[in-house]
Amino acid sequence: MRIELHELGKPSVDGVECRPACAACCIAPSISSAIPGMPDGKPADVPCIQLDEQLCCRLFGLPERPAVCVSLRPEREMCGDSREEAMKFLTALEIHTKGD
Repeated sequence: MRIELHELGKPSVDGVECRPACAACCIAPSISSAIPGMPDGKPADVPCIQLDEQLCCRLFGLPERPAVCVSLRPEREMCGDSREEAMKFLTALEIHTKGD
C-alpha cells in the first residue's frame, strides 16, 4: 500500500484521493472518541466540528486528530464515484455496525 499526500493535504492511498468538498467520512459515521471541540465524540450524520468551510479537516496532520480518523484511508469501495455514493456507503456501514 502506498500512502501519499496531495493537494490540500488530502491523503491518497494506492491512487485513490479524497474528493474535494466531500467529507462523507467526517459526517456519516459516529466517532466514539473525543475530538477537540466534541469531547463526547460525534454522532452519526453530524458534521465534525473540525470541518472548515471547504469541508477539509482542520486537524489533518496534527497530533490532536483522533486515531480513528488517522487510520481511515480513502478506498474505492468506500468513496465510490461521488460524495453521494460515499455517504450512502458509510451510512449503511454505520447502521450495520451499530451496537444494540
